[in-house]
Amino acid sequence: MFLDRVKISIKAGNGGNGSASFLRNAQTMKGGPDGGEGGNGGSVIFKATNSMNTLYNFRFKKKFLAGDGENGSKKLKTGANGKDMIIDVPCGTVIIDAQTNKIIADLYQDQMTFVALKGGQGGHGNAYYKSSIKQAPTYSQTGELTKMREVILELKTIADVGLVGFPNVGKSTLLSCISNANPKIANYHFTTLYPNLGVCEVKGQTFVVADIPGLIEGASEGQGLGHYFLKHVERVRLIIHLIDVSQTDGRNFIEDYYKINSELEKYSSLLAKTPQIVAFSKVDLIDEQTLQKRKEEFKKKTGISVIELSGATFKGVEKLKELALEKLSKIEKKPPLEVEEFDFDKREIDSIEITREDDGTFVVSGGKIDNFIRGVILSDSLSFAYFQSRLQDMGIIDMLKSRGLKNGDSVKIKDFVFEYID
Repeated sequence: MFLDRVKISIKAGNGGNGSASFLRNAQTMKGGPDGGEGGNGGSVIFKATNSMNTLYNFRFKKKFLAGDGENGSKKLKTGANGKDMIIDVPCGTVIIDAQTNKIIADLYQDQMTFVALKGGQGGHGNAYYKSSIKQAPTYSQTGELTKMREVILELKTIADVGLVGFPNVGKSTLLSCISNANPKIANYHFTTLYPNLGVCEVKGQTFVVADIPGLIEGASEGQGLGHYFLKHVERVRLIIHLIDVSQTDGRNFIEDYYKINSELEKYSSLLAKTPQIVAFSKVDLIDEQTLQKRKEEFKKKTGISVIELSGATFKGVEKLKELALEKLSKIEKKPPLEVEEFDFDKREIDSIEITREDDGTFVVSGGKIDNFIRGVILSDSLSFAYFQSRLQDMGIIDMLKSRGLKNGDSVKIKDFVFEYID
């Protein structure tokens, strides 16, 4: 099964908690603080590979979680860092933030990587807080918690040459003739249900060819299969435009040419400007006189000379390969997609939000609170004193008062609930 668009959930690992311990051994009964740091959580990393050409591996597995950092321990031992989650994707995969629909990465080269989410930072152990004033801190810091995020993976096939045309014009047959691909071939519409890739070798050089599912009129508006797969031709440097000159399906070969180009233009003005080689296919099904007459008529209407092709007799195949190689040598590779400066992994550390529960309790939340509360242990007198002073310094008490806080009211911050006394 071919899969080229999927939504998945990703989460970086949480940071490990710092340790609160004191040195104790046979020689030292009351040693100083020796709590170690918590380990950092693992990151989520996408990696492009040429060994995949579909997103099929994501059909059933939709959640990817990096490892959590381990907690610190006594004797200043730092917890182990969490294991990174490395997600392999095909070259040409575009990563999109599901919430904003913004492109955050374009993995267009083999072995290219992108760190989507960084692991949470490990918390400090109590040894970190030791000072001339606080010689025996009994508290430590919890690890940073991370959130689940959703991204969309969309595959845009990486190929040098794209074969386009109406269904059943001979694209799959041509691909099998000029490359190492073995696409399914039959004499009916929409034989090709997904792009097929093949490597074409000519004069000791190679290029990649993609057989794009047949377009129909209205494809750019979502008709047929073409709209779904037009994205796979966006990156190609050269288009081979196949036209069934035999007209066995009752279509007009000149109208076909203009209709396909119209769909390309509607989908992308840049795609419509991609250089083309126009080829008449199935020339073996008509006599020479009819063929020459139609070539002349086509050139008169379009001003374009065409190549004659026959998948049955291999007529024109070598000439097409050499012409494609010649044109590719003069065309620069298309640049990757422009990725807007967008910090997908931005940690909100400045927000403060105040709400009230049904019983009147004030609830203080937000990124600034999440970050601040990691280092607070209310059961410790020094830590609690620090907690109270920071509430005042951060302006939270004033914000609460402006919302109606009075003596005796309850205030909830994370899992802590306390009574306000002025």
